[in-house]
Amino acid sequence: MSRQDLSSRHFQQKISKFCEMRVATVAPENASRKIERYLISLIVHRKAPPRLNGRIDWMEITIATGIDDQWKGEFKREVRIALDAIIRWLGAPPVLEDRQIRALSPRQGYTDQDIPQIKGSSTRKPRRDGEEFAEADFRATSRGPQPKPILEFPEPLFDATNDPGSFQEALVYHMRRFGESYWHLYRAVIRLDETFDHKTLLSWIEGERVPRSVGSMNILARVERRYRLPEGYFKAKLPHQSRSLLGHDLGDISPAERRRIAWHLPDDFGSLPFSKREEIIDWVRRVLISGSTDYRRYQAAASKQRYAIRFPGVTYGGGSLSHRANSLTASANSDPAVTFEDPDLLSGVVDAPPRLAMEMSDLIRFKTSTLTAIGFRRNGVWGEETASQKIEHLGLMFGALAASPTGAVKGCGVSLSQLTFGLLIFPGVWDWYLQWREQRRGFYTRWEEDMLMIAQALSRSEVGWIRQHPELLKHVKPIEGLIAPEEIELALRDWHGACDAFHRHAANRSKEIQRVMRVHRDPFEPIMVVLEADSPLSEYRKITDEILKRMPDEDRYPRAAAEAVRSFLLLRLGLHLGLRQKNLRQLRVCPRGHFPTSERRLEDMKCGELRWSDREHGWEVLIPSVAFKNSGSSFFGQKPFRLILPDLLDLYKYLEAYIDRHRGVLLGPAKDPGTLFVKTVKTTSLDAAYDSTKFYEAWRTVIQRYGIYNPYTGRGAIKGLLPHGPHNLRDILATHILKQTGSYEQASYAIQDTPDVVQQHYGRFLPQDKAALAARILNQVWEAA
Repeated sequence: MSRQDLSSRHFQQKISKFCEMRVATVAPENASRKIERYLISLIVHRKAPPRLNGRIDWMEITIATGIDDQWKGEFKREVRIALDAIIRWLGAPPVLEDRQIRALSPRQGYTDQDIPQIKGSSTRKPRRDGEEFAEADFRATSRGPQPKPILEFPEPLFDATNDPGSFQEALVYHMRRFGESYWHLYRAVIRLDETFDHKTLLSWIEGERVPRSVGSMNILARVERRYRLPEGYFKAKLPHQSRSLLGHDLGDISPAERRRIAWHLPDDFGSLPFSKREEIIDWVRRVLISGSTDYRRYQAAASKQRYAIRFPGVTYGGGSLSHRANSLTASANSDPAVTFEDPDLLSGVVDAPPRLAMEMSDLIRFKTSTLTAIGFRRNGVWGEETASQKIEHLGLMFGALAASPTGAVKGCGVSLSQLTFGLLIFPGVWDWYLQWREQRRGFYTRWEEDMLMIAQALSRSEVGWIRQHPELLKHVKPIEGLIAPEEIELALRDWHGACDAFHRHAANRSKEIQRVMRVHRDPFEPIMVVLEADSPLSEYRKITDEILKRMPDEDRYPRAAAEAVRSFLLLRLGLHLGLRQKNLRQLRVCPRGHFPTSERRLEDMKCGELRWSDREHGWEVLIPSVAFKNSGSSFFGQKPFRLILPDLLDLYKYLEAYIDRHRGVLLGPAKDPGTLFVKTVKTTSLDAAYDSTKFYEAWRTVIQRYGIYNPYTGRGAIKGLLPHGPHNLRDILATHILKQTGSYEQASYAIQDTPDVVQQHYGRFLPQDKAALAARILNQVWEAA
């Protein structure tokens, strides 16, 4: 069998399959059968479809097939695709009329009788159902100009002298270079078995839409190859560079995880081998989504074991202090106030019994009220963050006591009705809890020391809350292995003596744990690659450059552009101000031309404000000292923090655009909380203000998308970076100044703290640079000589 016969038979099969999958779905069965026979007859005779003035002659096709009033839009469009494919397949003038007619493939169900050789008049009449087709019915008549041939690599009409910036302009420019219409380009790059709509290509050319799916990117790559352009030429001009593609085949991955993963997959993910796709998904999950540290792995395992007690009825300042126990992730320790967070706080699945909830409420009221109740004394007041933290820590301890000893948690099994704060003055309860935590982690950490500090504060002479509530003891019952009946009787006879004994016991345990405790979570590990650089600030600044590089087109994607500008300002303001996440999150904004909030009002609200300074002709950040966690530090001296932001690298341009336009896009119809940074309000959003958890997640998302270098996509700024929160910015600023100056005092200025604190936390990064700093000064003598 000749090569031409093989090509014809193969193409007949493709046309039959096309008619079965596409034409049959939009036309009646008899019409579909007739048009299929007609198309295959064209292939057998190697004749082009009839044309009239350069267009398909549908009247001739109607006469030849006997299809009268069934040419509906979809049916006609599908037949047109098949006819164009036949024209492309021919690629040459039709064969002679007296050429022998070859039988159709029996495999397709056709025989020689289906196309009898009947020579007849050229007069065409519509045929009735069941009538056979004649050769004369398919005799092509050349009318009008021949269609432009489809070439794999056409020659350009002129050299490329321009490089348009936008995707639409670039596509139109190169089509004009090759003298091609959108329909000719469509016929050249779209295969017969593809469902790509020609209107989609037209919408690209007209600027109404841009490629978004995996399939569209494949078509775009064919256009680049056809015009001999560099790979990725058109993709680099798309108005939303960081947008994830649609249509990746991710198997049985859940929709929620699919949305997180899709952002980080390469465009050609679907064409890669299965093993490579598995490798990419594993890397994205391990590095970008969860982070590949030992603590992260412990976190993932521990969060599956739920046992903490929650206190939904305890409120402070008009809001629930325990709501964070339901939504907090262990990685959200971005503020020193929650340095000792634990992944088990994810649990909070058991509500506290009424009596325990009342006791917790009384403790919080005692430690947070402006004035102490008559007859009681206290030492120090808890702020909202501290009170929230203590609720979580104590709730975790009570949850461990109540958890079943036979379950995965291996708790103590104390009945919920027996839980009371009176248990906390018995050494056996604390020793069990400390050893239980050590067994779970494998070592003691600072968490245990912090819990013992709480115990000492509650039992301290004259000012301890438990010491001033001896009535708590009447609810305590013996617990085998923890509290003996004799201990309860002794405490009933001498309550203050029992509190003194426990206070001494907690102090001794604290000293013992300090000698052996280890750091489970190195807070510097996610950003170690930045801290080890010669200029940590310059290294981290690469992330802001990456955000600007992939900034979406504001006119086409206003919300995406607003989110990108918010991400840019989060990092830029964080790097300029060195604030804790709480102060940055609660920073208010006063638009230019508005009257700023008074300093007294900001003190009452315990937050700062960004406002325009006419005197300094710049944007000023003013934060009262009481808004800071270390407000009593010598750094402040009871004076507010005040800083004029520098107008460097377009900071003012993006800041003013965010305040004037982007912030309103993010807010939508929601009530304005007054803070500078607001969430993207969606239909399910209740509040546009960030809480500590959502703010941490927003920061972490910025790092995942723009900060961490992805070797599979080429996106991301820094190799080796891991997901982290906003508090790490303070580590970068302090370490950068230490490396540049060697001064703990100057480093403390950048993070609003004292030199002692800086030396304690960041001294490990200075020793290797001390000799270099000294040599820099000494070498000046030799250079001068």
